[in-house]
Amino acid sequence: MQFNHDNMTGALLAAELVNAEASNGPEARVGAALELHGIRGRAALSTFVDGVLEWARLLRRVFEGQDARARCDEVNALLALGASKGVYLSTHDGLDPHLHFAPDSDDLLARVRAVTAGGLAIFLTESRGRRLGVCSRRGCEQVFVDVGRNATRRYCSTRCGNNDAVDRYRQRG
Repeated sequence: MQFNHDNMTGALLAAELVNAEASNGPEARVGAALELHGIRGRAALSTFVDGVLEWARLLRRVFEGQDARARCDEVNALLALGASKGVYLSTHDGLDPHLHFAPDSDDLLARVRAVTAGGLAIFLTESRGRRLGVCSRRGCEQVFVDVGRNATRRYCSTRCGNNDAVDRYRQRG
């Protein structure tokens, strides 16, 4: 399965926000994630950072879902909380047509909620309810979006996968 990364902003942003929430200095990571994904209104981030981090704790439930049904149920709950009736197509800034899940006039928190809930809904539809997860390395709580060809990702990074392999090797010897 090939994914169009331009259409994955919501799912990738959701993972970054969840990982930021569990980190030291989450406000800087949240700001960087919003900038990376073109979420405008970052100047007011300090006003909304607590709400964004609270939202990230709800987003984590999607990544922790044990199967497609559980993940879909969690996304439906997020959509009920975060999606507006103002979903529309846009071609701003020379971009290809893409969905906006909230009007630019909404505050930053409302737009973050809408884009992550809507983006996760689209991603789960395209991935058949799979391809989201929590790192399998013991002690690592980072989440990931699996965009690889074979849908076998188990770790948040190559580093965690390698470290886990070393740990398992040492346990055998």
